[in-house]
Formats: sequence, C-alpha cells, structure tokens
Amino acid sequence: MKIALLGYGTVGRGVDQIISERVSEAEVTRILELPDRLTDARMTSDYDDIVDDSSVELVVECMGGLEPAHAFIMRALAAHKHVVTSNKAVVAAHLAEFISAAAQAGVSLYIEAAVGGGIPWIASIEKVRRIDEVTSFSGIMNGTTNYIVDAMRRQGAEFADVLARAQELGYAERDPSADIDGIDVKNKTIISAAVAFGVNCTPDLPVSGIRNLTKADLDLFAAHGRTVKLLGRGVRQGGRYAAAVEPVAVGEGTLEAQVPSNFNLMTLDATTVGELKFYGQGAGSLPTGNAIVQDVLDCASGTLRPTYDLSRALAYAPELLRSDYVVRTSAAVEGAEPFDEGALLVRDLAAADARALLARACETDHTSFMAALAQEG
Repeated sequence: MKIALLGYGTVGRGVDQIISERVSEAEVTRILELPDRLTDARMTSDYDDIVDDSSVELVVECMGGLEPAHAFIMRALAAHKHVVTSNKAVVAAHLAEFISAAAQAGVSLYIEAAVGGGIPWIASIEKVRRIDEVTSFSGIMNGTTNYIVDAMRRQGAEFADVLARAQELGYAERDPSADIDGIDVKNKTIISAAVAFGVNCTPDLPVSGIRNLTKADLDLFAAHGRTVKLLGRGVRQGGRYAAAVEPVAVGEGTLEAQVPSNFNLMTLDATTVGELKFYGQGAGSLPTGNAIVQDVLDCASGTLRPTYDLSRALAYAPELLRSDYVVRTSAAVEGAEPFDEGALLVRDLAAADARALLARACETDHTSFMAALAQEG
C-alpha cells in the first residue's frame, strides 16, 4: 500500500523511520511539507499532488492543529483515501463529521494514535465494547504534566523550575498552555468518551489544569497519604454520561501515584471484564509512530476497519461525576470546612460545580488550586 504523510515533524519522521525499517506492506511515497523544507524527492508543498495521486490509498495526517488538518482530512476522505491521524485536537472537534464522510466514501478512519501514544487504548476500548458496556474510564493522558508533577514530588522542586526543565528536554512546548491548563487532556477525554460510550461527546467539559500547583500543595497532600495527578475522567449510567478534566489527589498506594516521568496510565471499567489498566509511553516520535503504523498495517491487511458509532442518544449529566474537593485559597468558600493549614474541604460537588467554585476563588486569589479527592478502597 502506498501512503502519503501530511507533516514531517517529530511524529512524521517516526512513522517514516518505522515503515522504512520494519514494514514491507506499506511504502511512504508522498510527503506534504512546507515549500522551504523540500529536502526529499517524495516531498511536495502542493496538497493536490497527493489528493490527485490515484496510487496513494492512505493518507497519514500528523500535522497537528485544526486547520488545514480538518480540510485536508475531509478532502482525502472525499477522494476515497483511507485516513490515519494522530491529531487529537482535530479528531475531538470533528470526529462525527469524519466518521460520516468516511462512511459515505466507503473508506476507513483510524484514530488510535490520537490518544495515549503507543498505548493501544482506542483499540482496547473497541474490543471491550464487543461484549461489554464501558461504565467508566480515567487516565493520566498527558506526559508533560505527569513529568512536571513527578519531578516536583521526587526532587522537591517548584513548578516553574520543573516546567523550564521539561521545555529544555522537549517534553513541553515553548507555550505549555495546552498541557498545563488541561486542553490536551480535554481533547483526549472527548475522544475516549465518544468511543467508550458511543456518543458524540459534548465539547463543554469542565476543565482544570495544574498551572497553580506548588510544592507546598504536594507536601500537604503527601501528609495525607496522597499525591496529585491530572486525570481525564468519564462515567456512564443508563442513558446519561459525564466527563471532566481535573487534578485528582490519589492515594500513594495506587498505581496512578507511581506513574513516573512522562508515562501514561489509562483505566477503563466494564460490565463483565471489570477494571483494565494500560501503561506506557503516551507521546514521542516512535511510540506515536508505532500506533500510526499499527493502524496502517490494519488498513493494508484489511483485518480491521473501525466503524465508530456515535449514535447513542445519551444525555450529558455533569452531576454524575462527583467528588469531595480540597481547595487551597485565601478566598472565602461557602460551605467549606477545614482540611489542613491554608486548605479547605468542600464535600460532594459535581465536577462542573467544582470548576465554577475554583473560578470564583481565582477572582479573589489568582493562585488558588483545587484537586478532587479520589475515593479510597
């Protein structure tokens, strides 16, 4: 199978390397690149060269961002080319549209690499759903934030110092907002909820990040046998579902608490199989490239043609996702009780209400931080 790569950055190069070294069933024959970066005979800066090439059966989109990625994917599908993408932002925003376009054109859409890097998360959800209903999922879905929290915890360092180190190592972008404010995890949570629950997941999820996390916060939670992880979470009950992104104070004895550096850990719970956990590298050139190439191989062999169905009429019910919350703030918080020095406990809040509470606290104290308390046992 001849394929085209859209983008030749970290992920694109990883895909090309894996295919050239390890795969005989596929060949990269076209690469879309900027006009001033055409360093390979396969490269072009004109997307028409790819769309109009009848020998190209599959397009691998690894550009990132919403546009022109969205337009390029739609044109590829309309041209009856299969599409593999690692772009969580565009998949989260346009998954239902892509599914419809692929079905109309009689081709397939593959999104494994959009969530969890090299972890077979999407494929595992699909496999579980052949028998079970997925009732909940949660996950450390962002390696950058996990690296920051893990380094702060183990080295006793402050947030700004660890973030700077993560940027030097290439784990964090120059503008880290998408990671530390939870936007990256939001996109992955939307995709996970869509596949797990069979619903066109709302984009209006409550989202909190770790921008205001301090070493003192981690010390406070450590004194209570906990540490903080940024989690994407979703739950379904009957005809309703909810999802959210927020820092969660997990017990020191949990697997989540032990996840080091930039690794990910994803969990799902289903009716007969129970709880399953998936651990591995959630980003990077070769892990993400591996997930893309797995999709390429499934497409080339015809062994797997994903048919994502988002037709369930589930109602978004944010009250399903509830926790007790610890708030570190100098602002007054109605209904709170003392938790520890400088921190308050607010019991039994829906995640959406907790996000609104944090926003109000930040109006008075812009350094305020909040974390949900994971249920123990």
